[in-house]
Amino acid sequence: MNQTTITVTIKLFAAYQEAYGVPELVREIPSETSVGKVLENIIAEHPELSQWREITRFGVNLQFVEPDTVLQDGDEVVFIPPVSGG
Repeated sequence: MNQTTITVTIKLFAAYQEAYGVPELVREIPSETSVGKVLENIIAEHPELSQWREITRFGVNLQFVEPDTVLQDGDEVVFIPPVSGG
């Protein structure tokens, strides 16, 4: 079975950016991947980020979305952890 891949840009903020040391990642992922699954992959690479899993909000192309939102080729994904303080 030939699985199609798509390319997405992942913008990193706060704890995510600190973990990776870069402001964004460009990733090839299988088509039909949800934004929540992308977060799981990020946390698998940096397990210290798991503390943010339940409280991170998701954005795709500058709109807030639910974790089950399926990504399209060229989408810009943003993970928004809670900011410090407040």
